[in-house]
Amino acid sequence: MEKDDCIPLFETKRMKGRFIYRLFALSIFVSIVLVWVYRAINIPSECGSRLVWMMMFAAELWFGLYWILTQSVRWNKIYRVPFKERLSQRFEEELPCVDVFVCTADPTIEPPIMVINTVLSVMAYDYPPEKLSVYLSDDAGSQITFYALLEASTFSKQWLPYCKKYNVEPRSPAAYFSAFPQKDDADQASEYYLIKNLYADMENRIELASRAGRVSQEAQAGHGGFLNWHSYFSKGDHDTILQILINGDNSDDKDVEGCSLPTLVYLAREKRPRHFHNFKAGAMNALIRVSSEISNAPIILNVDCDMYSNNSQAVRDALCFFMDEKQGNEIAFVQFPQNYENVTKNDLYGNSLLIISQVDFCGIDGHGGPLYVGSGCFHRRETLSGAKYSKEGLAKLTRERAIKFKENIQELEERLKFLANCQFEENTEWGDEIGVKYGCPTEDVISGLSIQCRGWKSAYYNPEKMAFLGVAPTTLDQTLVQQKRWSEGDLQIFISKYSPVWYGVGRIKLGHIMAYCIYCLWSPNCLATIYYCIIPSLHLLKGIPLFPQISSLWFLPFTYVIVAEHIHSLVEFLFSGGTILGWWNDQRMWLYKRQTSYLFALIDTVLKMVGLSTFSFVISDKTTDEDVNLRYKQEIMEFGIPSTMFTILASLAMLNLLCFIWLVKKIVADFGVGYAYEYMILQTLLCGILVAINLPLYNAMFWRKDSGRMPTSVTCKSFFFALSVCTCYAYLY
Repeated sequence: MEKDDCIPLFETKRMKGRFIYRLFALSIFVSIVLVWVYRAINIPSECGSRLVWMMMFAAELWFGLYWILTQSVRWNKIYRVPFKERLSQRFEEELPCVDVFVCTADPTIEPPIMVINTVLSVMAYDYPPEKLSVYLSDDAGSQITFYALLEASTFSKQWLPYCKKYNVEPRSPAAYFSAFPQKDDADQASEYYLIKNLYADMENRIELASRAGRVSQEAQAGHGGFLNWHSYFSKGDHDTILQILINGDNSDDKDVEGCSLPTLVYLAREKRPRHFHNFKAGAMNALIRVSSEISNAPIILNVDCDMYSNNSQAVRDALCFFMDEKQGNEIAFVQFPQNYENVTKNDLYGNSLLIISQVDFCGIDGHGGPLYVGSGCFHRRETLSGAKYSKEGLAKLTRERAIKFKENIQELEERLKFLANCQFEENTEWGDEIGVKYGCPTEDVISGLSIQCRGWKSAYYNPEKMAFLGVAPTTLDQTLVQQKRWSEGDLQIFISKYSPVWYGVGRIKLGHIMAYCIYCLWSPNCLATIYYCIIPSLHLLKGIPLFPQISSLWFLPFTYVIVAEHIHSLVEFLFSGGTILGWWNDQRMWLYKRQTSYLFALIDTVLKMVGLSTFSFVISDKTTDEDVNLRYKQEIMEFGIPSTMFTILASLAMLNLLCFIWLVKKIVADFGVGYAYEYMILQTLLCGILVAINLPLYNAMFWRKDSGRMPTSVTCKSFFFALSVCTCYAYLY
């Protein structure tokens, strides 16, 4: 029998059936090589045909090499299982302090009521409140957000004891009350409606202030913190605002049951027009510095303002990894997946990123740990401060607060404001060797990579009860813009000094480097994909085959790669909890992202490299129109704005439709079905699948009458563009 203190706090399980999968992957690889061989030995002699052929070869070479990268996350998948009961038995009295960082940047697209629901959900963790501190970074410096947090601090005195008494889940009030839970206990029912009414009143006051664009004079008179907002205050030009709304060590700050509350802090770092503020990375670094002087917890959780806690035990789950005696000391951060509460049954826009959360990250964990994705991540404070991994000298996780608020709160606030000033980081290593990295839209990924390259490992935990739930984009345009930002940031990592290809060599495993490259090379996928969407379809117009005919043995590797990989993709998606229609939607989004998001990300990155574009950070809008939201719930795609991305999608879809119609006409009038079957079967199937996958787009262009239909201007432009390309090809090629 093992001694209690030797029993691990978490278990690591390896994927079953690895040998079978590796045989399957090997068969795919052999077929891919045969496809390359076919292209290499069958190059046409004509100059024009040779160029088209070689470009097809280049596209297939890229697809094959990229597929090899994706195998790195399927080769050695592992799954983590923490044991919270063992943690409680051994360390309940020695649990470390935890600081929670919540970041918001714009009250118009990140409504304050949503922000405070996230704050309240993490304040209500099943964790000793005296060891919990919550910091809200408001990068907009919004008086309304501050007012909402002030209201939340008062409401928490009722909400937290209610959650503890009845073991409430989830602990976001909005999510909890919207679920209409049944109350069998009469006492709980009475308290339930009391708390619900208190929340409704608070929500109404915050919404009134949001609509008015200001906080009432009466409300401002109730707290001295409002004096920070003066007549010459502006979003991009203001002093640091630091307000400790709940002092966790103050005997006066108790809930209605007389119990302690978590410390609650509001921070709006200084903003000046002449100082670049480094977006969320700058806000995170300011929080790291300020919190180190207030609570200095050895564990930091950061969540986006729209990612409320859905599982009050998540903090204990994470600590099982950090506090394990044998393996815990090498773990820098524990990443939970990003899940969304508003994803439709068949995930219309592929926002759940099901394969990434259920497959990819488990595979990356087998190589040394997942990427840091910016939300739902627990960190060791010392790793964010630039510490290298060492078996000796690690700080104990049971530190007490740095300051017990022995000095006057107002004096403490004034003394610490300089930590969030614009000039503080000048001539320092903040944003480079210390804190979250600067200079990239995906600052989280590059920061996690640098931590792992210093010798640390990370862990991925995907609990059955989701730890965090956020709000996914509800329109196609929002989804594509978000994907453009992510893919652009990842590509910038690839070409930076922190590229996993050279920065990771000798520091992390080869499989880990390959896994990072999967995401860093999202953007270049657009070139091969767009070429495959255009050229094979155009060659149908002339009856020029680009693939082997069905009677040739070379037909087999092409067919095997296509059929086997798509069957595997479907099975993998279904075993990950998806649906057949969800998989089809995912394939559509796979295509749309590569035709638009990745293309624009690649173009913007190239322009930045030559100095013709500057870096910008786009925040995803969390507000939705009622009609848009209704169509989203009905899984009807939204095309209601004249977006350049939609013009590209519509043009490519129209081109494939015209080519397919032309082929059908030629089969009926001239060639006969046998010709298409024998010589053009793969091209015909490719064009037909592209037409099928674009059916929602054709519907939006020609038949829909609602406001989510494709704008007429986009439809006309795409039709004339596609018709012009087809005509020019048919008569000039």
